[in-house]
Amino acid sequence: MNGTSPATWPGPGRALVAILRGIAPEEVEATVAMLIEEGITTIEVPLNSPDPFRSIETAVASASGAALIGAGTVLTVEEVDRLAAVGGRLVVSPNTDAAVIEHSRRLGLVSMPGVFSPSEALLALRSGASGLKFFPASVLGPSGIAAIRAVLPPDTTVCAVGGVSETSFAGYAKAGVRAFGLGTNLYRPGDGIETVRSNARRIIAAYDAVFAGGEA
Repeated sequence: MNGTSPATWPGPGRALVAILRGIAPEEVEATVAMLIEEGITTIEVPLNSPDPFRSIETAVASASGAALIGAGTVLTVEEVDRLAAVGGRLVVSPNTDAAVIEHSRRLGLVSMPGVFSPSEALLALRSGASGLKFFPASVLGPSGIAAIRAVLPPDTTVCAVGGVSETSFAGYAKAGVRAFGLGTNLYRPGDGIETVRSNARRIIAAYDAVFAGGEA
């Protein structure tokens, strides 16, 4: 895919989401700058991280418009409002909550709710989701996601999250999945910046090898 994203991917660049769960605010500026430099330009700070809204505000400032920045583990409308107030644009949830999805879209934010079944997936789309986060993807596997994708609109953005690593890109690609959320195999609390850089380069190389030329 040579660094470009599927047409329906809402963020810039590759359809890879860096999930920085547990990151401390003082780590954010350097980490975000490094990820953008390496080529990961969609970044999520889960709200069960230390002082997450401060981290998101720092990330937004550091990115200077070069990345889609937002929050994960968003469970309430109030958290959506707080995210918007600090400049975040991406709302990622582990569940399907119509009120959270609808409010996110009213504010012009990108909504990626978590789904696990056809009922949840279709409810999320009816509520205005920008895309679907299949979670935990490792339980459904490529075949489970492929079965659900068969009943979804063909242009639905599908992101596999949970137990996904660069070694599983090829398997998911065969099921038509081109977007992935990367957690502990990219970033763990306490990792040094060069460790995260090395992880990012390994993940990007694997992604580009699978999707080179746009072939899935």
